[in-house]
Amino acid sequence: MTYCVALKLERGLVFAADTRTNAGIDNISTFSKLHSWEQDGERVMVLLSAGNLAITQAIISQLEQHQRSDNLDSATIFNVQSMFQAARVVGDAVRQVYAIDGKALEARGESFTASLIFGGQIKGESPRLFHIYAEGNFIEATDDTAFFQIGEHKYGKPILDRVARADMRLGEAAKLLLVSFDSTLRSNLSVGMPVDLLAYQADNLRITRKKRIEQDDEYFKDLSDGWSVALREAFDNLPELEI
Repeated sequence: MTYCVALKLERGLVFAADTRTNAGIDNISTFSKLHSWEQDGERVMVLLSAGNLAITQAIISQLEQHQRSDNLDSATIFNVQSMFQAARVVGDAVRQVYAIDGKALEARGESFTASLIFGGQIKGESPRLFHIYAEGNFIEATDDTAFFQIGEHKYGKPILDRVARADMRLGEAAKLLLVSFDSTLRSNLSVGMPVDLLAYQADNLRITRKKRIEQDDEYFKDLSDGWSVALREAFDNLPELEI
């Protein structure tokens, strides 16, 4: 299973993804589900992926193959003029992979599972964030819905609903996403460390804050312990129900 989350802020975008994939309790591997591209001073794009690993890797390969294509008339995430157009390119890549693999999967009784979070900034417009579905269509983050989650999202959602704000600092938002991950890791063993984290500052147009947080990361351990203590103290301070 997977957990990926991204948050759109006034100051930029923050992305986080776990790295665990498994085909059974005795077959666990680590693969990055956070992918990024940049043209320094021109554009930054980040993709989080959940679902069938072979499908999501094929989608990534399709996008990067477009970059190497000699067809200058073909729209790619590297030459379109807006993030909306780039999201359309990603959606088209999803459909292209389905056209190749979808029928074969269905013939074996398997579904075409892919869910993506795609965000970034192209020079001349503000950072934008999209949730792209297995059908290739997508929705965009708004002021009312400023974060997206894919994969095993239910355990990490309550803290986001209560705390996420558009005016958060990037480091503050990164802390929030890691608390959301801590809740998920405690409740679902199919989501596992390490966690890939990327914070993008608006108008920087380059990636400067990217980190892999390992199991023994001191900050994450302190954050997890501190959150547990704070929750217990908050619970103890609530009035008891008189019954």
